[in-house]
Amino acid sequence: MNALPPFSLSTLLQVVEVLGVVAFAFSGFIEARRKHMDMVGVFTVAFITAFGGGTLRDLLLDRRPLYWVEHQEYPIMVFVLAVVGSPFLRHLQSARSERLIVVADALGLGLFSASGASLALNFGMPTFVCVMMGVITGIFGGVLRDVICNEIPLVFRRGELYATCSFAGCWVYLWMDWMKAPEVMSLGASIAVTVVFRLVAVRFGWRLPG
Repeated sequence: MNALPPFSLSTLLQVVEVLGVVAFAFSGFIEARRKHMDMVGVFTVAFITAFGGGTLRDLLLDRRPLYWVEHQEYPIMVFVLAVVGSPFLRHLQSARSERLIVVADALGLGLFSASGASLALNFGMPTFVCVMMGVITGIFGGVLRDVICNEIPLVFRRGELYATCSFAGCWVYLWMDWMKAPEVMSLGASIAVTVVFRLVAVRFGWRLPG
């Protein structure tokens, strides 16, 4: 692994994780409010969305303590956001909430996919395993959110470009790392490719062949 000293890399990954937690938690807030859940439901859905992918990643990498246990400020932040933000979400119109979910989910997908691939690489995992670890980190929180809210998960909808976007973004990260690019550039490019790919796919209705 090239790059920044360990402390700087750790700090950079933590920043990416915090942004990913906020993005996925926000998508969980909106989906829970659309289902007319109470405060407990809103927090539960947001919590599972924000931490589901990272928890599975940590379990597969045998990383202890889990990242949200090590940083208790993460679940506290989600709790505060749920309490403060829920009253405002009630007034969102359906069309606007749908757009916000797509954007927040795309951001969370990009942020967690990149951080998952980076962490797996730093754990010495093989290249393809790093990619799959990034994909798992990126998609699993959204899968849990949709299942709890009685929706077909995006990744399982026929032809949906969702995991594909994460897959592409993770390869961009590993390619840039192989090219000895600075870590911040590798993460930034990976996040950008995943997010833009996902949003453009939604905007123009791109789908995988049947």
